[in-house]
Amino acid sequence: MTTAHLDGVCAIENECFAHPWSRGSLENALSDPNAVFCVAIENGGVIGYIGMLFVLDEGYICNVAVSQSFRKRGVGSALIQTLVTHCKKNDFAFLTLEVRESNAAARSLYEDFGFVKVGERKNYYTDPTENAVLMTLYF
Repeated sequence: MTTAHLDGVCAIENECFAHPWSRGSLENALSDPNAVFCVAIENGGVIGYIGMLFVLDEGYICNVAVSQSFRKRGVGSALIQTLVTHCKKNDFAFLTLEVRESNAAARSLYEDFGFVKVGERKNYYTDPTENAVLMTLYF
């Protein structure tokens, strides 16, 4: 992700999340040495992105989002594969994330990559209030 992608990423954040990251937060990620953000581009526009923060060999996915009009076309899978490849190449121990309990499509996608449920966070999400499922991929 570069500064040129921020408008597109912000638009997807606002489309996909009840509490989107601010432009400033996304901008800060660009200079964070412990952040990796990748974008999917089609016809010059951002159609999806994935972001990860890491500490030593531990990766924490903060967001995966694909614009509504580009879902079910493999964009999310490509983004996750990019991050998994990065983690393997850099000898990470694991990659983990939280996902809404009701988000069966996302949970299934993560399971396809080998993520397993490792716990829950009660009432983690708001608008609406919902539990988060913790999922981890061990390398």
